[in-house]
Amino acid sequence: MKTKLEIAKNWLPRYTGAAIDQFGDYILLTNFHDYVTRFANQFGCDVQGQGRPMQAATNSAGLSIINFGIGSANAATIMDLLVARRPKGVLFLGKCGGLKDSTELGHFILPIAAIRGEGTSNDYLPPEVPALPSFKLHKFVSDKILQHGHEYRTGVIYTTNRRVWEWDEEFKERLRRLSALGIDMETATLFIVGHANEIARGALLLVSDTPMFPEGVKTEESDKKITQNFVELHLQLGIEAMTEIGGKGEKIKHFQY
Repeated sequence: MKTKLEIAKNWLPRYTGAAIDQFGDYILLTNFHDYVTRFANQFGCDVQGQGRPMQAATNSAGLSIINFGIGSANAATIMDLLVARRPKGVLFLGKCGGLKDSTELGHFILPIAAIRGEGTSNDYLPPEVPALPSFKLHKFVSDKILQHGHEYRTGVIYTTNRRVWEWDEEFKERLRRLSALGIDMETATLFIVGHANEIARGALLLVSDTPMFPEGVKTEESDKKITQNFVELHLQLGIEAMTEIGGKGEKIKHFQY
């Protein structure tokens, strides 16, 4: 295997247990196995990739979902492997920590950009290149949120490789100076590697904790409450948006990079 495409064509099935032609034109990405299970139960389809690094499912309408795991390295990996399928659009359904008083638990964020604090994306494009979503994809997702009668926030997400930082006041002060709306571990990487691979991409993030305050740091108990109260809607918004965008939305990409 000498080319990136040859490697991706071999590795996407190896990582997910699914053949390339089993993936649809539009794909939901997540880093939670529960999202894939809920998706499969809703549509009566099989979950593939059990015991493998990633799990995937595709419904009869041709919409796929992939759990790629946690962290920027895994985010880069799935966006590289998807060159084997060349999807028309990818939407990340992730969770993030809210960094502002205005971001409450259960809020949705459509990031207008992400700060590349993770380092992984530097292997793809220079640090000066902004990590941006595909505007037309986000525009369609925002319309879908409003149709459901919900509000959402827009702003910048800070993406980091650092998982345990909530105790570090110096790091938290830096986050305040950056004026980011939320923090996660994948969004900037997905945007940059998607850009490098010419894959239309977006992210709909669910605020799952408020880690700038000691009482807001995520625990097992608090995460269960978020799952019970908001995950079903989060997934449903993604399903509806990516199912309908091909027929109802504007063409996502109409130019060459």
